[in-house]
Amino acid sequence: MILGREEPGDHARRNKYTRAADLLREWERTRAIVPTPGPAWFPYEMRFSYGATPRRVRGIICQVEIEPLGGSIRPHERTLPGPIEDRLRLLRAVSANLSPVYALFDGPQPEVAALLESIAATQPERRVLDDQGVEHRMWVLDADDPGAAQVSDLLGAEPLLIADGNHRYSVAQVYREEMRERVGPGPWDHLMMLLVDAELEDPPVLPIHRVVLAGETPTHGSRVRDLAEILATLDDTRLVYGSADRENGRVIHRVASLVGQPPTVFALHEQVLGHASLGFVPDAAAAESAVKEGRARAAYFLPPTRVDRIKTVLDRNERLPQKSTYFWPKPRTGMVIRPFR
Repeated sequence: MILGREEPGDHARRNKYTRAADLLREWERTRAIVPTPGPAWFPYEMRFSYGATPRRVRGIICQVEIEPLGGSIRPHERTLPGPIEDRLRLLRAVSANLSPVYALFDGPQPEVAALLESIAATQPERRVLDDQGVEHRMWVLDADDPGAAQVSDLLGAEPLLIADGNHRYSVAQVYREEMRERVGPGPWDHLMMLLVDAELEDPPVLPIHRVVLAGETPTHGSRVRDLAEILATLDDTRLVYGSADRENGRVIHRVASLVGQPPTVFALHEQVLGHASLGFVPDAAAAESAVKEGRARAAYFLPPTRVDRIKTVLDRNERLPQKSTYFWPKPRTGMVIRPFR
């Protein structure tokens, strides 16, 4: 539904966006998706293994009032125009939030954590294991439940950092203004989000590696044996990054360090990448393969970072480059859909 295919013969009245809207109506008609009796909150938990250690991240899916970015809701990286236009056309067609924006509040909020802990001790309403081995568990909390009111009171004044969904938030702002001009206030004044306590949950922040598609980039660092040695050496605290490029038909691997403060991705763009044309690849092996196969001039490998380092950049009134971070795991798309009616 979100990443629909273009098909031969598509036109203004029949295309991947109208097909998504038709599919959503069909799922409602056949009760493949089931409405709650009334407004609800959705406590959510993701169980996974990270660095060979069992972990979990908990939060709550709810609606949040849309406001201008930069106040109490902050993006952490720049956006690209292509995805914004695509998602806006989809939102106009389906009139629903199909997936939650993933946002972090500063915390700690021990009372919210205690509520989620008590809920997590009960049987979830929905449970699914995804293809990366993450177990997603979700509960339904009626909006009239005393615990729900408590959450609203506690989180109402918390600033939010958008971890994943910067494009969706920007699209929601545009759509809200369109609908307000046409019909006035409505459900488009809010957006579905998963809210997570950054202090207590400490979600993993994985890197998105860079491949250079065009443009010259300088070569720095010491040669190492292979990609495995690069990945073992990466260090966000010391701003150590890796690279791979071709010399005389061979792929050469290097590690180097930057100057300044973490996160490394911010310093790398300032000191090395400049205005090179880039691609963005979460999988380090795939980035290396692009160099081996001649689809990229070079690849740059980055270490994981931490939420507090991202916030340091924001506190300087700066943003990370686009596609800088990969907050993992992410809430499973389709567990909750919020229609605008």
